[in-house]
Amino acid sequence: MVLATAVNENLSHISNYLIYSAMAVYLLAMLAHCFEWTFGSRGAVARRSVEQTSLAETVAATGPATKKVTVTVAAGGGTTTLTRTAVAGAGDVVVTSGRGDDEQADGPGAAGSDEQADTLGRMAISLTVLGAALHAGGVLSRGLSVMRWPWGNMYEFSCAFALAAVLTYLGLLAGGKKVRWLGLPVVLAVLLTLGLAVTQLYTDSEQLVPALHSYWLGIHVTGAIICSGALYAAFVATALYLLKDSYDKRIAGGLETGPLRTPASIWLRLPSAANLDKLAYRINAVVFPLWTFTIIAGAIWADKAWGKYWEWDPKETWSFITWVAYACYLHARATAGWKGRKAAYLALLAFACFLFNYYGVNIFVTGKHSYAGVG
Repeated sequence: MVLATAVNENLSHISNYLIYSAMAVYLLAMLAHCFEWTFGSRGAVARRSVEQTSLAETVAATGPATKKVTVTVAAGGGTTTLTRTAVAGAGDVVVTSGRGDDEQADGPGAAGSDEQADTLGRMAISLTVLGAALHAGGVLSRGLSVMRWPWGNMYEFSCAFALAAVLTYLGLLAGGKKVRWLGLPVVLAVLLTLGLAVTQLYTDSEQLVPALHSYWLGIHVTGAIICSGALYAAFVATALYLLKDSYDKRIAGGLETGPLRTPASIWLRLPSAANLDKLAYRINAVVFPLWTFTIIAGAIWADKAWGKYWEWDPKETWSFITWVAYACYLHARATAGWKGRKAAYLALLAFACFLFNYYGVNIFVTGKHSYAGVG
């Protein structure tokens, strides 16, 4: 028998204040990221854009050739002149620089743009760290207000999911990955998620329904939260890959107009399309075993709570559909050699299943997992 614990209203209010404070700091971080990209347009990335276009035009005019190309790149606050051999065909886009393919720029500042943009980028990261600290405090105090895991309804899960997305991004940065370009889409998505949570999904701090009083809540739902944050990061990388790949193809074809042509400097600040595709694959591959474990843990919990491991409840069904979609994506990459756009479309479909499983099933479909706390 589980004894109900009185709600600590003070901690509940503190949680709300911390979440709102985190949103305010995230907003400042988002603005800093936007200014970083804006003021970085006249740096080395823009110069490389001109060199890249000139080389493409030359190759298109002369046909396949091997050329010695001299480029000037930013290095240590100054410039360095490098000579590279470029093998190019008609219409090809060749970018020559002192970086290998795995050392692509991670943002306007780090890509060699002006000092002001780099400072704004560092400020954006610092603000994101501060926002994450406030955010974590809000999630923790919410749980302490009722002495339980703080993800018993959609409001709490949304707050935890948004925190997982930020921590995934910061974890990649801390691990040495050059993913500063992820900052703007991640912070924007976190703001939208928290905004939806506090305006449409908010539920007062309260005790759980009896079916959720289990240590499996901490295992099953925690796994789902971690997966949510990682899968979102992979989704961003996939979406940006498709846009960057389209931009590269338009440039290679000599198309100077179109929705992806302007401003060109935005696409040139991103890593190469191949690296974006590779990053998305790696994140999905790493998180897939955890998603598998999460589903298995849910089945074990279902057996203890309802007497059956699986009843094809809407939440169970869509969790399985999501698992199958990601399994197809990984299988296609590993065995059929699917890389690029075909695999990316599969990844987007899988993430769409994930989103429907969270928002659609929880809000619009009634089942044994109807603990959303809304509607």
